[in-house]
Amino acid sequence: MKKPVKQKNGWLISLFLGALSLVFLFPIFLVLINSFKGQFYISDAPFSLPNAQTFSGLDNYKNGVEKVGFISAFGYSLFITVCSVAAIVLFTSMTAWYLMRVKTRGSSALYYLFVFSMIVPFQMVMFTMSKIANLLRLDNPLGIILLYLGFGAGLSVFLYSGFIKSIPLEIEEAAAIDGCHPLQIFFLVVFPILKPTSVTVAILNAMWIWNDYLLPYLVIGSRYRTIPIAVQYLQGGYGSRDMGALMAMLILAIVPIVIFYLTCQKYIIKGVMSGAVKG
Repeated sequence: MKKPVKQKNGWLISLFLGALSLVFLFPIFLVLINSFKGQFYISDAPFSLPNAQTFSGLDNYKNGVEKVGFISAFGYSLFITVCSVAAIVLFTSMTAWYLMRVKTRGSSALYYLFVFSMIVPFQMVMFTMSKIANLLRLDNPLGIILLYLGFGAGLSVFLYSGFIKSIPLEIEEAAAIDGCHPLQIFFLVVFPILKPTSVTVAILNAMWIWNDYLLPYLVIGSRYRTIPIAVQYLQGGYGSRDMGALMAMLILAIVPIVIFYLTCQKYIIKGVMSGAVKG
């Protein structure tokens, strides 16, 4: 008995996607196995598994943590990421709710400005932005949170706006009749409904901010090293580098964000699809 065409195509698609996922995971696996090798064996046999001769235990991790000040860099990265994501989720959700519920020419123009900001390349504004940040004393871990809020607002407002369009207005009117003022309506009625989109916005922005190198490098430089900046300092002069420590620090850098992503991944597709609804 022949298999249905749809079932056969499903197996082919699954096989293709499985192979594609292995292609993307292979570099991470390569970094992982090399993080347990001695420095001189990484370039000689980068694709081989560690053995009795090449295995270095946790020496690369210890050296890397000491050389780059990983604990301090981890603290700065965690503080900036958590505070920036919290600010983005809170303020952009409120902004999107206002823009979708207050229909004026000003609110419509502001919405399209947010959408337009999504297509402006960062390279066009980075030098002007870094100069203004310096003049306004934003070149510190607290100040850079405002910059991330500005750069993350476009996509976040767009996703929230699409979801809010699908929320029946009658729910908010019923809360208003019961005596809720606008802030109570938002935080007690609207914001809980926005949970799928909020998680999606949080994940997308957390992955971007945690791994971002250019903006912290331009604004806060080496005074407050985040993890990407700290890892870069393992690159020595004249092309010299500690490959073992570099591999180990790369693994430590991606572990937190991978755990966060795996914990919240079930909300991503749901939130993106909800945020794409046109009302």
